[in-house]
Amino acid sequence: MTNIAKEVVRDFYRSDILKDKSVLERFFHPEVVLIWNSAIGLSILHFDDLVNFFDEVRRSYQDLRLEVSHLLADGNHVTIRYKYYVRTMENPDEELGIAHFIAIWEVKDGKIFRGHQVSQPVMDNDDTHESYHRVKV
Repeated sequence: MTNIAKEVVRDFYRSDILKDKSVLERFFHPEVVLIWNSAIGLSILHFDDLVNFFDEVRRSYQDLRLEVSHLLADGNHVTIRYKYYVRTMENPDEELGIAHFIAIWEVKDGKIFRGHQVSQPVMDNDDTHESYHRVKV
């Protein structure tokens, strides 16, 4: 049995958000809400907030790479655990891990509708050896 919600989330995270400005419109419901707990506190983002956020990401980074360890689905809900790596404009030859994430997304009408996300910046003492082995990706 195909899990459409899992495919939608997987396809979003595989997309090239830096080069393709149509990604958010293709994958996110116009009434999307993301409730994000990060090192700076709680943020509640809507569609336009996400557009602005990714516009800033495009201005800040030359390259963005994702490493997914878990992608699990239960009906219309999908949980993903991942880490972002970037290359900056100032230093394009060095790739840096920037943050660890876990998100739970609800998919509605074939688009990402509601999310709960927790992130933590990468630290010098991160022990990620073998922590990103793929599980049901």
